[in-house]
Formats: sequence, C-alpha cells, structure tokens
Amino acid sequence: MSSGGAKSAAKTITAAVVVIGDEILSGRTKDQNIGYIADHLTAIGIQLREVRIVGDVEVEIVEAVNALRAAYSYVFTTGGIGPTHDDITADSIAVAFGVGIDIDERAVEQMRTRYDEAKLTESRLRMARIPHGAQLVDNKISMTPGFMLENVIVMAGVPAIMQVMLDAVTPHLECGARMLSRTIRVMVAEGDVAPGLTAVQGQFDDVAMGSYPFFEMGRLGTNLVLRSTDPDRLEHALMALLARLQEDGFLDHILIEEGA
Repeated sequence: MSSGGAKSAAKTITAAVVVIGDEILSGRTKDQNIGYIADHLTAIGIQLREVRIVGDVEVEIVEAVNALRAAYSYVFTTGGIGPTHDDITADSIAVAFGVGIDIDERAVEQMRTRYDEAKLTESRLRMARIPHGAQLVDNKISMTPGFMLENVIVMAGVPAIMQVMLDAVTPHLECGARMLSRTIRVMVAEGDVAPGLTAVQGQFDDVAMGSYPFFEMGRLGTNLVLRSTDPDRLEHALMALLARLQEDGFLDHILIEEGA
C-alpha cells in the first residue's frame, strides 16, 4: 500500500462501491454504509460514481469487481469478510485478480492482540485469509483486518468497523480536488424553474447542475444544486443562475446554501 493522501488538482479521482450480501438484497439488513462512504469520499476529493449491490455469489462479485476496477480509480467493497461459510468476499477478490489466497500471518498477529490461541478457531481464522499480494487495512475495533489489492479496498459490512477501516486506508489513497457545491432553495415548482436551469447549464457544461423537488408546509419547492471542483466556475455559474431566476421573477423566493 503506497503512502499517499496526496491531492491531485488536475486529475479526477473516481470510485465505485460494491455492497456484498444476501441480507442487503433481502431487506433483512438495511445498508448504512453507502451514504457514509459517499460523504467521506466527497470530503477528501474522490468522486463516487457508481454503487452496485450483489449477493453472496462468487461469479457476481467477480464480475462486479472486475468491471468497476477497470472503470474507476478505486473500488470499495463492504461485507462478506466474516467467519461464516457464506463470507466469500476474500476468495472472490482472489479469483477476480487471479491470485492465490491463504491465512496471512500478518493478519493472525493482529488478531492475537484480541484473541488468545484457544479462541483463534478455524472459523475465526477464516477472517485471516488474505489474497496474495494484498496489503492489510487496519481494524482497531475487532482487530480482524480488511485488505487492499491494487485499487480494490475490501472492508467489513458492520458500519462501525467499516468506518475505522475507511479511516485507516484514507492516507494511502490518491485524492483529487474537493467537490464543492452551492444550493439555491427556491419555493417554486420544479417545472417552473426548469427552463432557466437548462439554459444556464448550457452555458456551464463543466458545472454539474441538478434540480430536486420537495413539498414543505403545503408548498412546492425545488433545490437547485450546482457542483464543481473549480470555485471560480462554481461562483460564476451561481451568479448566472441567480440572474436567470431574477429574470424569471423568482428572486424573492430563494435561499442560497453552501455545501460539499
């Protein structure tokens, strides 16, 4: 794992997430990780572009990981690295990369700080099986590590453990310019502001613009969200959109918010 965390203003760094687990698809477990990962990556300058949810099926995990690791700078997986028979993520990643997998003594040593030898059962040692060539990702809660193989980061599905793993791997990631956003909250229906938004988007094709309707206190409203890594272009686009809203007679209905 290379030491990093370096910012790359000229380069866009992208990511995808693969959520693994039959329990997510069945609805038995509600995912709590996607939003957290999205917020974290946005804050450090990595743009989350895609999320896939797959079951505990090797061929589906392999297919998703191989497709996404070729398309994006990083792939983060959650789930499927526990001690039971259906925890097959590590084996699937090994298959995806065409490498072997075995109990990794580095992982065992970390686990020994939590478990005595009698408790390092065959089931627990399943969590020490790491694909060849991978670097460990520390887990300061239960001391059973995740791992990073090339641009794929494999983490636990338990939210608290996933979060400490994400923190541990972050210094080793290449990060791009931080995505900035501005929100114009307009107490006007989306259909009414759509023509103006479309016109301004045509002038600023390098600034992402979206509209998100809401209903509040008996009134329709729309959040107009502008996003860019370039603060100057973002500000110019904001001013242009405000001018168009004024032209359309909506200036008295807005609130501007900053965000990321």
